[in-house]
Amino acid sequence: MTDLAPQDTRSDTPTVLFASPAAASGSPHVETPVAYDAVLLAGFGGPEGQDDVIPFLRNVTRGRGIPDERLEEVAHHYRHFGGVSPINAQNRALKAALEAELASRGIELPVYWGNRNWAPYLDEAVRQAADAGHTTLLGLATSAYSSFSSCRQYREDFARALTETGLGDTVTIDKVRQFFDHPGFVRPFVDGVHGAIADLIEDGIEPSRIHVLFSTHSIPTADAERSGPRDREFGPGGAYEAQHLAVAEVVMADIAAEIPAAADVPWQLVYQSRSGPPSQPWLEPDVVDVIEGLPEAGAKAVVIVPLGFVSDHMEVMWDLDTEAMEAAEEAGLRAVRTQTPGIDPAYVRGLVDLIEERLTGTPAAERPHRTDLGPWFDVCRPGCCENVRAGFKPAASGIAP
Repeated sequence: MTDLAPQDTRSDTPTVLFASPAAASGSPHVETPVAYDAVLLAGFGGPEGQDDVIPFLRNVTRGRGIPDERLEEVAHHYRHFGGVSPINAQNRALKAALEAELASRGIELPVYWGNRNWAPYLDEAVRQAADAGHTTLLGLATSAYSSFSSCRQYREDFARALTETGLGDTVTIDKVRQFFDHPGFVRPFVDGVHGAIADLIEDGIEPSRIHVLFSTHSIPTADAERSGPRDREFGPGGAYEAQHLAVAEVVMADIAAEIPAAADVPWQLVYQSRSGPPSQPWLEPDVVDVIEGLPEAGAKAVVIVPLGFVSDHMEVMWDLDTEAMEAAEEAGLRAVRTQTPGIDPAYVRGLVDLIEERLTGTPAAERPHRTDLGPWFDVCRPGCCENVRAGFKPAASGIAP
């Protein structure tokens, strides 16, 4: 694999908004210890009842002018599960797990939780932290990869929260690096795929007839092309696609090292949850389309891996557990959907490792990473992950724009 590890592209006078003094230097990796007051856990948010569904979807699509009747087409996914997204409960569990792991290491940092699209909102969490005297915050977004929606938009959320609360002059928010290739994030996927392949082989299915589909959220192709720093060539899908492919390669290599026959298992990266108009190109192929074609490729079983998700979001429950599994049944395939990290102990320990490396100023050369793409940036580079539709807005934890 080509070494695409991040390099320093800072200007002589970088502007890093709302940053701690150490991060304000604009260095890609902050190797100076920072005495953070608290952790800010940033989530996507989700409805917690039928009455919440449409207001929540209005928040998700704010600024796009989408009428409620169009939103109702998506709302049925939530209504199928009583109008309740699992994501808030999952973030409550993650918050508790982080607090327990921090305490076990003797790290006295409170964890505040705020969402982008539903209560508790990020501005509420920032106010709560400031009211308690915690003004040097370390952001932890529940998203592992690089793109507008999975990284930069969270950074814009941090900047907006500080601006709207009037706390921009007193509170700073840095952000832990994207953790797509941190061992703690990768381990649960290795464990899940290993178990699925081992069971299928034990049941007499030939490895070459087991197909592994690594699934992630599709995004507009134009946004994918602009994901990651502007001084790197990652391929047609930008850093977003390159990161997923690199992690999938690591997962399959780890399994082949433990189950030699697994080296014959074919795999590919697929996408799900497309929501844009048909005229707008999005990353492909779609997971259901691929499953429908697997019998022609000689497949007898499919292992569906939610590689792009940190927990069992609605997209996992609907697009994979419902639609993809139905497609597999119709195709006559045995199907297994593997776990997401959730609150797996390895994942939780890994997240606290990320927090601790910023507390101690761990040098980049000593930071764990499983691919040649990492360790990713602490301070995002200029022009990173542009939103083609809306352009650049003020964002924390990165060099402007």
